[in-house]
Amino acid sequence: MSGALDLFLDLAALPSPPGQERAVADRVISELRGLGLDVDEDAAGADIGSTAGNLYARLEPTAEGTPLFFCAHMDTVPPTGPIEPVVEDGVVRNAGGTILGADNKSAVVAMVEAARRVVMERVPHAGLELLFTPKEEVGLRGAQAFDCSRLAARVGYVYDQAGPIGEVVLGAPNSMIMKITFAGQSAHAGMAPEEGRSAIAAAARAIADMRLGRIDEETSANVGTIQGGVARNIVPDTCVLSGEARSHDEAKLADLVQEMLDACSFAASLTGCDVEAEVERGFHGYRFAKGDEPVRLAEAALRRAGREPTYALSGGGADANVFNTRGIACLNLANGMAEIHTPQEHIAVADLDGMVDVTLALLVEARAA
Repeated sequence: MSGALDLFLDLAALPSPPGQERAVADRVISELRGLGLDVDEDAAGADIGSTAGNLYARLEPTAEGTPLFFCAHMDTVPPTGPIEPVVEDGVVRNAGGTILGADNKSAVVAMVEAARRVVMERVPHAGLELLFTPKEEVGLRGAQAFDCSRLAARVGYVYDQAGPIGEVVLGAPNSMIMKITFAGQSAHAGMAPEEGRSAIAAAARAIADMRLGRIDEETSANVGTIQGGVARNIVPDTCVLSGEARSHDEAKLADLVQEMLDACSFAASLTGCDVEAEVERGFHGYRFAKGDEPVRLAEAALRRAGREPTYALSGGGADANVFNTRGIACLNLANGMAEIHTPQEHIAVADLDGMVDVTLALLVEARAA
């Protein structure tokens, strides 16, 4: 087996839901220190409620050119059962009936293995920095907490897009998140239902009036959780919804958020309930042009690695959103992972190795830049 596959199988078997990344962090630290790298772990873990902070390592430049940083997140969406990675016909899957964790451990592997190649083969480079973050899946929390002034590089890459190697993500959406609380009146559901005002009924009416799912090619909306009620025979006096809206267009996003809030206010008025809304920014979007430096380097590197570039916009957020918001150009590249966040999640062994090659090619192209 390849070094990339060996490491991926080991990491995939370590559950790391958001906030519980310690085992993965320790393995990454061990791998990098084994290469002679100085790995620093910041204090973000305690601040954001994780067992691990951001891991940062740097290789000093050995050639002229453009320094690069690479970032991957150590957490996965929570698994619902055991993770038993198996290789079948050249593809890694989970035999345990839940996620595999290719999102984003396959990227962790690509970056660690590329660093190994750089060190062991003395590959010239213009500067290489590695960052591994916790709690990406719940709001890019690790990247948000990282001190970006520590990065010498002003160009970076994440591999956090489910798609074939070669797909270059030119943009990601803006996001707003909402917490909506309906307050009604409790009553005995059998003896005096007319004295109650159901907060759940109000919430259900609001959801029914919302446009959810794919709104257009740039915009989506979702209600992800509903919490309310204490017993089946009590009219529920509280119901809390959590939702989000995303769009590549800020004006569309603002209009959609207001539309969702209006649906909640109208439903509350019809059911005699009160409603309170908390709305906050999830993350800012970004957009690259094909002539921008990170895109040009990626195109050249992909072709060097035998892959023809294609272009896409993402509907998801990634740590790249954070860096771009802070003025550091960070491009997201697809890395072959498929059906992420589902029990069918998988990745080809060839793609694990392929992204190591892409990473090394990026360093070569940056050296020549």
